Amino acid sequence: MTVSDNNEAPGRSMYETVEQARARVMDTHRVGAVERQHALGKLTARERIAALADPGTFREIGALVRPDRRLPDARSDDAHADGVVVGTAAVNGRTIGILSFDFTVLGGSNGTVGGAKVDRQARLCLEHGYPLVMMLDGGGHRIQEGLDSRHFAHGFQFFQLQSQLSGWVPTIALMMGPGFAGPSNFAAMADLVVMVDKTSTMGIAGPALVKAGTGEDATKDELGGPAIQADREGIADIVAEDDESALQITRDFLGYFPNNSSEPVPVTDCTDPADRRAEQLTRLVPPNPRRAYDVRKIIGAVADAGSVMTLKPRFARNVFTGLARLDGRPVGLIANQPNHMGGTLDSDACDKMAHLISLCDAFGLPLIYFIDVPGFLVGPSAERTGLARRSGKLLFELGRATVPRFSVVLRKGYGLAYIAMNGGRSFEADLCVAWPTAEICAMSIEGAVDVAYAKKVAAADDPELARKTMIAQFRTQLGPVYAAEGFGIDDVIDPPDTRGVLIDALRRSPRRHRDVSPPRVHPVTPI
Repeated sequence: MTVSDNNEAPGRSMYETVEQARARVMDTHRVGAVERQHALGKLTARERIAALADPGTFREIGALVRPDRRLPDARSDDAHADGVVVGTAAVNGRTIGILSFDFTVLGGSNGTVGGAKVDRQARLCLEHGYPLVMMLDGGGHRIQEGLDSRHFAHGFQFFQLQSQLSGWVPTIALMMGPGFAGPSNFAAMADLVVMVDKTSTMGIAGPALVKAGTGEDATKDELGGPAIQADREGIADIVAEDDESALQITRDFLGYFPNNSSEPVPVTDCTDPADRRAEQLTRLVPPNPRRAYDVRKIIGAVADAGSVMTLKPRFARNVFTGLARLDGRPVGLIANQPNHMGGTLDSDACDKMAHLISLCDAFGLPLIYFIDVPGFLVGPSAERTGLARRSGKLLFELGRATVPRFSVVLRKGYGLAYIAMNGGRSFEADLCVAWPTAEICAMSIEGAVDVAYAKKVAAADDPELARKTMIAQFRTQLGPVYAAEGFGIDDVIDPPDTRGVLIDALRRSPRRHRDVSPPRVHPVTPI
């Protein structure tokens, strides 16, 4: 043996020891745990990363950590990586940070050392300006480590880091298993929340804690399954069929956004002609304002082919919100949906739209509105939802936005709801146009006549005829030509030209408008 061999042998032996320790945390050495995860219909934490990331790009940090051996019931021998796989990877060639919680390790609970890894990755995203993807599959804070005030009194810094990441880099939460307690709060602060059908849950507390705290019996799905959190509460944006679908949604969503708010939006090559006329648009909106239609057909005909991504499709279905591309440029879309509640705005619709405005304005995506709104929902039940406050939140977010904004009045544009839908000059839209089917006024003609002219109608020789005559007379004043004559809109356009008109306006618009707000630290959000 040479001197060189003697010098190299100890180092090689030590390296092999490290590699053996690293190998023990990999799926290939944990066959039983992997099989149990698969039996639940779920990928493992590492399989999820492999499915999301570009091949060979994941770089892990903290693979060798274990819980503090001094803590009671720490179970450090089987707490591989302390239950969370952390690192960076490339997705479509762009760097992202990843937190993938491992349900096979102590139920995916969050331990102290694992929490330090989570904080470390969040800080790297904050400092280097790249997105954060959280794959959540576990039961929140690890109880065994939390029953000690010397440990728990420090709290958890990740929520502060999330608030600092908000609006700086895109953040995505994938609920891929049980997600009660902490994981639900992680998700509530994310830009996109995806739940996996049949396996994921969200909520402040799971069945056992609810039973202990209130005595109530409730299943995990009753507390926080997709039917609750996506359909009724709207906390989740999309429900995916399985893990693979959720990961593909993540890849697609990231493609609309820059790595951070200092960068321009990613424009892609577009083979769909900018001047393509969509002749079908002349037939999609019924001239009778009482007839419904599906606004998604209009959006699909205007946007680049295959580029539309719908957000919160199961929540507040009276409005459509989503992302798309026009001539390869990402945009945010907001539209009234006449085939549900006639497109009327209620509290949930206001929350849904306000969130999209905030998201798009944070990352520089222009906003395009398709307007067919009969007004806000009225009545005692609507008021009990806090509609006045939540509609104020919608108006507030639109007033704060500095990205270009465009509006197309398809049919009805009534009252304050018209203004809340970026109608006319209310929020200095970069373009406001109308179709020939548009009618714009303070409220429905029938309701206006019944309220403002009730005495005059009642005094007529033939009240019913007088009412019909008055309605017909006012209706002649509502069309788009009248709106254009008063210069409340820029033009009346032929529906098939809508795509070309919007793309032309996008090309002429700045990336952002200058913020003309007075010097201030933080406007007070009406929440």
